[in-house]
Amino acid sequence: MILTGSARLAGVMGWPVAHSRSPRIHGYWLEEKEIDGAYLPLAVRPEALGAALAALPALGFRGCNLTAPHKEAAVPHMSSLSETARRIGAVNTVTVGEDGALHGDNTDGLGFISHLRREAPSWEPALPVAMLGAGGAARAVVDALCAEGVSEIRVANRSPERAAALAAAAGDAVRPLAWDERSAALEGCGLLVNTTQLGQVGKPVLDLDLGRLPPAAVVYDLVYAPLETDLLHAARARGNSVVDGLGMLLHQARPGFAAWFGAEAEVTAALRAFAAAGL
Repeated sequence: MILTGSARLAGVMGWPVAHSRSPRIHGYWLEEKEIDGAYLPLAVRPEALGAALAALPALGFRGCNLTAPHKEAAVPHMSSLSETARRIGAVNTVTVGEDGALHGDNTDGLGFISHLRREAPSWEPALPVAMLGAGGAARAVVDALCAEGVSEIRVANRSPERAAALAAAAGDAVRPLAWDERSAALEGCGLLVNTTQLGQVGKPVLDLDLGRLPPAAVVYDLVYAPLETDLLHAARARGNSVVDGLGMLLHQARPGFAAWFGAEAEVTAALRAFAAAGL
């Protein structure tokens, strides 16, 4: 597609950012809908985040996504925040207003729940949830689960302080646990969610005993490289339903695409296959 001087521009800021699948996802939709626009990877060092965000209006960008390590750090640089972003304390989608003001939103929870409902329609929110990790992604997942009516979320994290902070921010639904309690926390759960990077390519393995996890429980791993992690492989082998992290990435991208490029986008099998190529 040939870009013109009126092309709509957006991108993703991260450090590093070369691994991001977002340019591939948005590029697919732009091509599919024949939109005069581009979505670019923007490698931004943490110390340059404020300057990079402030430059978006001057450069003609409609907005951007934010990935690690920028989601929480971006909050004070926003002119306004959605209620969701304010609750979570992190931003993953930035929209530039007509006046150049930056509006921050967080669509990670939306992406998580949309994919969970699509891939595991039998999941029952009345049952407890076990969650590994207490970072920015975990906050978005907790927020979405609480909105679905989950009343008990057992959070095991390597840093007890972060788990306690998440519990303090999220309310009574969250029960912080020590990392060595992670396997015991699976007892009676209807859903297990890994929000850590353990099991990702180049990261340490996730050491977890699934013995206490009920056979009917769903296992959701936010890691998508590899697409089937050791956790998902082990869960599938014992009969649990599994959900990988790529779908969450696809679904969370839809609101930003609509805001920046003026068209609604759909998550299809063809898009998923395109985004997954090379994983």
